[in-house]
Amino acid sequence: MTSHLPAHVPVALTIATSDPSGGAGIQADLKAFSALGAYGTAVLVALTAQNTRGVTGIHVVPPAFIAEQVDTLVADVRVDAVKIGMLADATVVHTVAEALRRHRLPSVVLDPVMVASSGDRLLTEDAVALVRTELLPLAGLVTPNLPEAAALLDTSPARTPAEVERQAADLLALGVPRVLLKGGHGDDPDESADLYVDADGAEWLRAPRIRTRHTHGTGCTLSSAIAALRPQRPDWRAAVGDAKDYLTGALTAADSLDVGGGHGPVHHFHAWWGSR
Repeated sequence: MTSHLPAHVPVALTIATSDPSGGAGIQADLKAFSALGAYGTAVLVALTAQNTRGVTGIHVVPPAFIAEQVDTLVADVRVDAVKIGMLADATVVHTVAEALRRHRLPSVVLDPVMVASSGDRLLTEDAVALVRTELLPLAGLVTPNLPEAAALLDTSPARTPAEVERQAADLLALGVPRVLLKGGHGDDPDESADLYVDADGAEWLRAPRIRTRHTHGTGCTLSSAIAALRPQRPDWRAAVGDAKDYLTGALTAADSLDVGGGHGPVHHFHAWWGSR
């Protein structure tokens, strides 16, 4: 990754859900922020009972307290970029959208966590509709995987590069200025290709597919890496490219961790801990 020293240490805010296993959610976001030179802050919208094998329970934070967390934080702390992750339900989506509008928070990266790896919906239809109508227009970048893009567009997941390009263009038409459509759910066994699209055109970002089962939190980590890097890079495209390189490194080193018996986490601090 290219080194760009900011004028001040950037402050990144994650608005998301807690993962006690540390591989995804708020915990993954804060690790990625720290690894990439940003000071991490967090607003929790829900707690989960979760490990590397799955989720057994979700406890949603009352909406008024979510709003109070945001209001209290920004009354004192400068926020340079925001990552939004899993938002649990429609009421939380609306509460977060209202907070973004109220405080005009900058450089919002929206990771629309709504479809589990099994294909099960994590958000109800009314919550997905609010993500589409309220949150997308407030985001600087949206980072769906293929099933999540399909849910936002109420269609089937893209299977070909042409379909991926068409769905990315359709997402732009919903009001978000930039889309990173992630290809991790694609069928290519050797390559993981993401499509970055903005008003200037489309570009495929390619990386080798890392053969590891330890992929828990990859989407959270990528979106939070982009948020951490956006204040430190000249534009969104540079932040996205460097974030993808960081995630590739974290996946490559994931097998060196020994956390849980299921799909373990990626190695957020691969460049600092060294081989063990």
